[in-house]
Amino acid sequence: MTKKIGIFGGTFNPIHLGHLRSAIELRDGFGLDAVYLIPSASPPHKGTAELAPARDRMEMVRQAIKGHAGLRVSDIELKRQGPSFTIDTVCAFRKHLSEDAWLYLIMGLDAFLEIETWKSYQDLLHIIPLIVINRPDHQGRLKPSVSNAVSTLLEHSTLQGYECSMDTPCFTHCEKQPIFVYNVTAMEISSTRIREMIRHSQAIDFLVPETVRTYIQAKGLYQ
Repeated sequence: MTKKIGIFGGTFNPIHLGHLRSAIELRDGFGLDAVYLIPSASPPHKGTAELAPARDRMEMVRQAIKGHAGLRVSDIELKRQGPSFTIDTVCAFRKHLSEDAWLYLIMGLDAFLEIETWKSYQDLLHIIPLIVINRPDHQGRLKPSVSNAVSTLLEHSTLQGYECSMDTPCFTHCEKQPIFVYNVTAMEISSTRIREMIRHSQAIDFLVPETVRTYIQAKGLYQ
């Protein structure tokens, strides 16, 4: 049977309930057999001043997904030297799957809006379908309609040539893979805000899984 796999990368610094809820809704909404959460070792578009060690972020993801069917964690980026470029991760991940497996790249709207700055982004659009989801900004405030924002970028950038499909909520291209848009449950939570709360000795209960909160406290992260 053909497997449908979603890969969901990010710093997960730390992983929170918004990440987990998104992964579960995408699993169910797209009928995915698994969603792999992939912590980035060295994100090329983000500073590292507040970045917890990669192994700690990996362990927090591992703790967070325990007991959730279909959610997986991959250390593929932690094993690779240098910046964690998405195109390299997708190509490496594909090698571990059967040829008939369907692979989707999941990303937040904030990441998609910067895709033209990514390494080999045009190649990426040729080899894997994207699923773009609504995400809050660094202060936890939700952004405008994901579909409208994606449509605007596709019309006024080097990504021209896509058409809005009337059958499914996605944008199609005659040569490239489709770009799906999907609204997940709006949870105004951000990792940046969580780190700020920790620095100010504020409780982060019910923003992250209890196992993650305990891990952060035990390791003294984000102090």
